[in-house]
Order: sequence, then structure tokens, then C-alpha cells
Amino acid sequence: MDPLILSLDQGTTSTRAVAFALSPDGALTPVATRQLELTQHYPEPGWVEHDSAEIRDAALQTCREVVDAAGGVTRFAAMGITNQRETAVIWDAATGAPLHRAIVWQDRRTAETTRSLAADGHEPAVQGATGLILDPYFSASKFAWLLDAVPDGRARAARGEVRLGTVDAWLIDRLSGGRSHVTDATNAARTSLMDLRTLAWREDLAGLFDVPLAALPEIRPCAGPLAETAREIFGRPLPITGAAGDQQAALVGHGALAPGDAKITYGTGAFLVANVGTTPVASGARLLATLGYVVDSARAWALEGSIFSAGSAIQWLRDGLGVINESRQSEALARGLQDNGGVYLVPGFTGLGAPWWAPDARGAVIGLTRDSGPAHFVRAALESLAYQTRDLLDALARDGAPPLRVLKVDGGVTANAWAMQFVADICGVTVERPAYQEMTALGAARLAAFGAGLIDTLAARETAAPACWRPQMDPAERERLLGGWRAAVRAAMIATA
Repeated sequence: MDPLILSLDQGTTSTRAVAFALSPDGALTPVATRQLELTQHYPEPGWVEHDSAEIRDAALQTCREVVDAAGGVTRFAAMGITNQRETAVIWDAATGAPLHRAIVWQDRRTAETTRSLAADGHEPAVQGATGLILDPYFSASKFAWLLDAVPDGRARAARGEVRLGTVDAWLIDRLSGGRSHVTDATNAARTSLMDLRTLAWREDLAGLFDVPLAALPEIRPCAGPLAETAREIFGRPLPITGAAGDQQAALVGHGALAPGDAKITYGTGAFLVANVGTTPVASGARLLATLGYVVDSARAWALEGSIFSAGSAIQWLRDGLGVINESRQSEALARGLQDNGGVYLVPGFTGLGAPWWAPDARGAVIGLTRDSGPAHFVRAALESLAYQTRDLLDALARDGAPPLRVLKVDGGVTANAWAMQFVADICGVTVERPAYQEMTALGAARLAAFGAGLIDTLAARETAAPACWRPQMDPAERERLLGGWRAAVRAAMIATA
């Protein structure tokens, strides 16, 4: 009987556990899945929080249900974890109790802090060490805010009484019964505190953000022995041998392991990660230099562009405006229009990410006329995914990244065939969607299998044919539409200046 790998995928809007069967040829096949939605908390404009205890409880529940559904823990050989990145968690080292809600990656409450640090001239040093710009998106300023919010938090953290970490560290801590305070290098790379070349915390950066090093987890590779679950979790210990931030896990899940490979995940936000090979590339186009993965002594480097609002724009149409009842209705509405009618949506609901990095920007709809209706809002939201993707690909080209062979896509929005064709048309590149969509969970499982010594390569072995969309748009029409988008972004930036 094939061994099973347990994959825990803790995302921004849900927590999912998947059991994968590992075949003798190294292919991973899902055999059981459980998922729970995650409550979103918005205590103030621009603030986004999650209940850390809810994340913990959902992880335990989904994992236990999947283990039971797949035949019991004795069938499982290893466990992998992937997670929403940059989200900051604080908890009591002795009891494991959360000390504050987690501050989500979308949160902008520390914008003034990072703006002040940039104004004081610190960004070149931070970017040179970490590959990251100064922005509230990253974890360090969130950690500092949490330490200020917890009574005597900073002093307790310096004494080792308080622990800080991203969601992977929080889950490993709780799954191990508090015995392992570790994080993987890809998550550490998103904090603004880790040196991208040495893969170690930097004392000078910790001092800059006023975050005690004693509170931070130990940094480990993405594959190998990370921790062991406490016996009471599943009835016997299960080794945790793989971990990566969700976007890096998706890179591995897609098998995008060579320079020139790139993927974009269209979830709540959208995240382009391009493999640039074994040498880090510094970005001059406001992309992020980051890790693709670290296994054994091998490192893959990447450039990344982050779009803050992707699927969340469709959710806004459904839940905020009520122009659709279900997300899947968006495709028919977009197809029903001959063109966009000159309407553009700039989805700056929580600021704009790469290459703009405008934390105070807000959403804007440009080009409305009396003929504009609900379908134009829907089409504009879907089109914005393609325009933002094109902005990121243009930035990649400016940074001299290897030529893109194909754009691999995953995430809920990719079920919309009209939107994927529009991405192919606007970006001028073939778009490829795998048959199995949960690339983050698959990547975490593959890392865990590799870390447990069950496979000898991270290369994808799944053989189901992908869906493909190839560019069909006339180049002149593409440039006309892109000109309208760029004008809309400029107008939105001026309106929120």
C-alpha cells in the first residue's frame, strides 16, 4: 500500500488538509481533503486580523479528519506545512496561548512606521540584506506592533517568555506541543529580518525594528527534519519534514524548478514567483528578491511580484456590491459584453503592491458613463487581474530575468476560462493551468516526501494534461487596453495622494 503524506495548507481565507498517496514512481495523488473557512476581522480601516486560536483549532480539526478518512495515522509517513506568509503571530512561550490576534499580511497599520524608516534612508540597507523593500506587508513591523500591544511584551520577549513567528512557526509550535520553535527559510525571508544570503537572522535588522532575536524561531531548510507532532495530536508522533510559504510551495507544486519557470497564484491576492536560478537577482524594478526553496545544500532564487487584490475583487463584487451571487457568474457577465466600455477597476482595497508599493492607495473605478452597468464592473475586475500580471511581467523583463517560457497558473480564479484567456492576451504569453489545482498543498507534500527521504527529486511527476490558453489578441488592441489601464492607475494614485 502506498505511503501517505499529510499536507496542511493554512491560507488567508481557509485552512485545508489533504492526504496524498505517494506512488512508487514519485507521483502524488490526493485521496482525502477537509477544509474550513477562516473568519476575517477588520477592527479599523486598513487593519486585517485573524484569530490565532481559530487557525490552530482548524488545523487540528482538518488534519485529524483527513487522517481518519485516509485510514488512520499508521498509513502516514510524513507531514508538510504551507501557509499564508508575512502574517505575524505572538504567543506565550510557556502556555502556547495567543497574546493577540494575528496581524494578516494585507494589514496596513504599520505603514507610517515603514514610511518613516524609508524616509530616514534605511531602505537600501534593508533591501540589500533581505531583498525586500520597506513596506507594512512584511512581518517585522507587525512583530514590533504586537510587542507594543502586549503588556511588557518586549521585555518578556527578550527573556524568551514570548514567541513571535509567521503562521508556519505558530502551527509547528502547536503541533509539536510547544517543543519546536522553528520556521523555514522561505517564511523567514518574508520578515525583513533574515539575511537572504546567509539565511540567518540579522542583529542589526532586529535592532532597526526593535524585535528581540530571542523571540524568533530557528531557521531551517524547507525539507528535512523540522519537528515531530505531539503524540496526543494523532495518537502517535508524525514527522514534519517539509515547510514553505504558500507561494514557494506552489512553485514546487508546479515543478517550476528551472530558470525561466514562473507561476502566478490567483487567490485572495495574486503572487508571481519567477525562478531565476542559483544566483540571487537584485531588482531595480521594485520586485522582491526572495528564495524559491532551500533543500539540502541547494538553493533556488526567485523574483516575486505581489498583487494585493485579485480574488478579493471578485469577492467584493459578490459580498460588497451584490452584483453577482456566486463568483462563477462573473465569466458569463464578462463574456456578454463586446468590450470593457472604457471602464477600469484599480483594486487598491488594501493598497497597491508591486511594482507600485503604495500602501495608502485605495480602489478606484475609472471611465464610467451612463451606459455602464453591473457587467462592466465585473469585467473590469476580471481584466484588472491581467493588467496587474502584465505589470509584473514587464518588471521582470526590466530586471533581466530569464525569458518566460510559459506562465503556470493556479488558484480559484483560474476556473474562469474567459479571465485566463484575457491574461494570455494581455501578457502575450501561453497560460497553463494544471489538472489538479491545489498547488500549495501539493508543493508542501512534495517537500515533505523529499525531506523524509521518500523521493530523490522535487521534479513534478503528475502527468495529467494541463489546460492551455494562447495569445489571440491583436497587438494594437493590447496596447490600447494597456494604455487605458496605465491611465487608470495614474488617476487612482493622484486621487489617493
